[in-house]
Amino acid sequence: MKFNFFSKITLFFIFPILLINCNTSENKIPYVYVNIVLDLDKPEFMELNAIGNYLYITGGVSGIIVYRDGLTDFLAYDRACPYDPECGRVAVDSSGYTLVDTCCNSEFSLTMDGAVLKGPADKPLRKYITYYNENTNQLIITNQ
Repeated sequence: MKFNFFSKITLFFIFPILLINCNTSENKIPYVYVNIVLDLDKPEFMELNAIGNYLYITGGVSGIIVYRDGLTDFLAYDRACPYDPECGRVAVDSSGYTLVDTCCNSEFSLTMDGAVLKGPADKPLRKYITYYNENTNQLIITNQ
């Protein structure tokens, strides 16, 4: 394939700009500091002592959903929808495995890192880091 001078200039200057624009996307959810310690022996958090259970807690941008995925594995997501964080909050649907934003009707997986199952959202839920201490039965949720 033979390229003329204009094609080469176009590829040299325009193509990298397109790549940069495709790889950068605006994150609509504002950053807030999160560092929460849950004592799972306290009555308000005892629901999280069983695998497969979840709990809504305060924190993050719009609240946090904490899900116990295994003996020592927890998942924590901000309830703000990445499509429009000011519109509504995601909540667990009747299946217990899908998070739904009733404002834009986006759906996200509870067990697969908050992945988008149905749009218009095109980004997963904001996931927080979790650390579980088996000895103290405490869960730390943070973004640090």
